[in-house]
Amino acid sequence: MSIHVQARGFELTESLERHVHKRINADLGHRLDDISSLRVGLSDINGPRGGADKCCRVHIGLPRQPDLVINDVQADMYNAIDSALRRARRALRRRLSRLRAGARRRIGWSGITAGTAGGV
Repeated sequence: MSIHVQARGFELTESLERHVHKRINADLGHRLDDISSLRVGLSDINGPRGGADKCCRVHIGLPRQPDLVINDVQADMYNAIDSALRRARRALRRRLSRLRAGARRRIGWSGITAGTAGGV
């Protein structure tokens, strides 16, 4: 799995990149085997004018599934990263649980009867 972090409209500092990787490990680390690609885009929408304009976009690629894309905008870039990756964790957990629930429904248990289970 590949992880790409990129910034638009400002210089990506080592501190910001380290924070992104720390939050990925904390929020998505236990699910990294389920992810085929992960891109985090950071941007400053208004530039030097300020305001709640720090955007973090998390793009999660899943095998044989539509990608998950989560955007979050905050006044502080670190808060935007934290919030976007928390939301990504919840969205990924929801998507994977739906996939697994669908697989269980397709397999089903209707073919097993009480007298045939356990070889009796």
